[in-house]
Amino acid sequence: MKTARICFLWHMHQPYYTDPVAGSASMPWVRLHATKAYYDMAYGLEKFPSVKATFNFTPSLLRQLQEIGSGTVRDLFLEYAQRPAADLSPEEKAFLIRHFFSANWATMVRPYPRYHELLVKRGADAVGRDLERIARQFSTQDFLDLQTWHNLAWFGYGTVNRYPRLAALRAKNRSFTEEDKQEVLALQLSAVRDIVPLYRRLMEREQIELTTTPFFHPILPLVIDTDFTRRARPDLPLPSRFRAPEDAETQLQRAVEFHTATFGRAPVGLWPSEGSVCPELIPMLPKVGLRWLATDEGILARSLEAAQQPWQRHRDLYQPYQIGPEGQDVTILFRDREISDAFGFVYHKTTPDRAAEDVLRRLRHIIYDAPREQITIAIVLDGENPWEHYHEGGEEFLSLLYKACSTGALDTDGTSATTATISEALAAAPATHRISHLHSGSWINQDYKIWIGHQEDNQGWDLVSHARSLLAETAAALPADRAKAAWDELYAAEGSDWFWWYGDDFDTDYKEEFDRLFRTHLRNVWTIAGLTPPELLNQPICRPRHMPDADLVTAPLSLLNPSIDGLATDFFEWRGAGRITTQPPLGAMWKAAGVLTDIRFGWSLEQFYLRLDPDEQSQARQAELTVELQVQTPNQLYRLSFSLAPSGPAQFRLAQKLDSRSWQEIGAYQSIYHRKIVELAVPFKDLQLTEGQEFRIVILVIEHGLEVTRYPQHKPATFSVPGPEFEASLWRV
Repeated sequence: MKTARICFLWHMHQPYYTDPVAGSASMPWVRLHATKAYYDMAYGLEKFPSVKATFNFTPSLLRQLQEIGSGTVRDLFLEYAQRPAADLSPEEKAFLIRHFFSANWATMVRPYPRYHELLVKRGADAVGRDLERIARQFSTQDFLDLQTWHNLAWFGYGTVNRYPRLAALRAKNRSFTEEDKQEVLALQLSAVRDIVPLYRRLMEREQIELTTTPFFHPILPLVIDTDFTRRARPDLPLPSRFRAPEDAETQLQRAVEFHTATFGRAPVGLWPSEGSVCPELIPMLPKVGLRWLATDEGILARSLEAAQQPWQRHRDLYQPYQIGPEGQDVTILFRDREISDAFGFVYHKTTPDRAAEDVLRRLRHIIYDAPREQITIAIVLDGENPWEHYHEGGEEFLSLLYKACSTGALDTDGTSATTATISEALAAAPATHRISHLHSGSWINQDYKIWIGHQEDNQGWDLVSHARSLLAETAAALPADRAKAAWDELYAAEGSDWFWWYGDDFDTDYKEEFDRLFRTHLRNVWTIAGLTPPELLNQPICRPRHMPDADLVTAPLSLLNPSIDGLATDFFEWRGAGRITTQPPLGAMWKAAGVLTDIRFGWSLEQFYLRLDPDEQSQARQAELTVELQVQTPNQLYRLSFSLAPSGPAQFRLAQKLDSRSWQEIGAYQSIYHRKIVELAVPFKDLQLTEGQEFRIVILVIEHGLEVTRYPQHKPATFSVPGPEFEASLWRV
C-alpha cells in the first residue's frame, strides 16, 4: 500500500526592527501579525487535534515578541495609537493619516464600514505635504476611531474567538471612546504574550514540531562567502569579498540556544533563510544538533542535473535525501513549489471550497503518480503574510483542508495519506538516496540575486564588511557585555531583509525605513564600540521607486490589420500595437512563470485585436490553462475565453455578465488562431461599443478554475474606441 505523509511547514519571520541603543522599534509588524497570523495558525490547528504540522520561528521574531510582551522596547506605532486623540499634534495627526491605513484594504479595511469611510475621506493617495492638509479635515473622533480601527482590524479569527469583546467592538463600528481604544490595545498585548505558550502547548502534546532559522535571518551562504554567488550567477557584479563562516556558525548556534530557552526543547530541523543553501553550510548543522533542513524543489533539480542525473519531478521530489560528508551528514527535504506557491499567491483569489479542493486534487495526483510506496510531500511557505489577502484570514479554507486531511479524504483502497511533522515523516520513511552535489542557491530562481549584485546590495555588503573589520580589531578591548552587544548589531545587519528591499527587485512604501534600520544597526556597531560612525552611514543607500502605469501599459500608436493565423507574419503586422508588460510589478514575490512572454493589442476601426506570445518552454502546462479577456464597456462586462493549449479548439467563446453574477453565452467565434503565437479579433459592434466610448481590458490566466495571474496586475487598462482621426490625433509637431 502506498503511504503518503503530508508535511506542512509554516515559516514565521520578521526582521529585527528593534534599535537596542535607542530602545525602540519603528515598525509594528511583529505586534500586528501576532494578533492575526501567529495566533490564527495555532488556533486553527487546535480545532483539528489529529492534524500535524511543523512551524518555523525565526529567533529575531521570538525576541521581539518577548520585547513587546514585556514592554522593554518602545513601539513607535503603539505610542501613536495610545496618545489621546484630543492631544495629537499636527505632526502626529499626519503620521496617523499616512500610516494607520497600513493593511490589506480589500480584506481588512473595506469590510468595516467606519474604517472604510475614513479611508475614503483620506483618499487612496496621501503623501508629502498633503498629509497635514488632509489631517485638518479629520475631527478628534475621526482620529480616535482611526487609532482604534488600525489595531482592531488586525485581529484575526483566533483572537476574535478567544476574546469576544473584540467582536462587540467591531459591531460598535464608530464613536469609540478612549476606554474602548485602550481595551483593544490591552487585548492586543495579551495576544502577543499568548503566542509562545500557545505553540509550546501544541508542541508538548506532539501535534506540532517547532524548528528554527539562523538568528537574524541571514542568507548564510553569502555570510560564509559572498563569492559563492558566482556558482549560479557568474554574470553578477559583486561587492568586495565578504567571508565570515564563523558568523554563520554563530547565527546557527545562537538560534538553537534561543529556541531551546524559549520553548524548552531543542530544535532538530532548520529552514535556512529563504531556503538558501550551499555545500559549506551542511557540516555546520550537526555541530549544533540540527538533523534536517528543507529547501525548494528547484535546488534538487539543479543538484541532480549537476550530478548528471536527469530530473524527473514525480520520481525524485517526494522523498528525503542524505547529504553531507560521512559523519556530518543530515537529511534534506525539498518543498513542492507549485502547491506551496498556490497557498501564498493563488488561493486567496477564489472561494475557500474551490481552494481546498484544488489542494486535494494536486495531492491525489502526486500520490497516484509517485512510483514509490513511501511518499513525503513537503508544503513549505510563509505562514503569516498570505492570510492578509484571504477574506476572514483564510479560516474556512484551512478548516476545510484540515478537516479533509483528518477524515481520510485522500485515502483509497490502495493508498493511505496522513499529515505528519517533518521529523515524524523522516523517522517513518528515512532517506534512501544521497545527493552527491548540492546546488548553491535559494528558493527564488535558485540563486542569490535578490540579496546581492545590484549596486545598492553591494554597497550594503561593503558597509557590513567595513563594520565587521572594525569590530574584529576592537572587540577584544571592550567589556564583555559591550562586545556582545556590538556583535549582536553586526549579526542583525547581516539579516536578509535589508538586502531584499535594495536594488530593483522589490518595492514597498517602507523601503526608506528598511534602509534606515539597516544603517542604524551598523551605526550601533560603531557607537557601542565607542567610536564615531562614518558619515556614509547617515546617507541613504536607496530611494523608493514606483513603476508608473505608463511603464505597465503602452497604448497603440496606429491602426492594425493583422492576419489572424497564429504567426508573426512580418515585422510590420503588429507595428504600432499597444503592449502590456508581462513582468510582475515591484514587490511581487511570486511570478506566474511559463505563461506569457509578451502581450500586444490594438484595433482597426471595426475590430479589437489581441496577440499573446506563450512561453515555448512550458507547452505541457499550457494545456491546463484558460485565458479570459474581460472587456468592461459603459454598460456591460464581456468575457472572451479560450484554452491556451496549442492543440485546443480554434475558437473563443464570448459571454456577458448578468445582474445575477452569472454569465450568459453570446456565441463562439473562429477569429482566433494558435500556432507560434495566439492571435484573435472581435468586432467592436459585438461588444456594443461605438466610436469614442471608453472601455477597459484585463487579461486573466486560469488554471484548474483558479486565477493564477492577470495583466495588468493592479487595475484594468483604459482606452477609447478609435475613430477615423485616430492616427492623425497622435501626431505631434
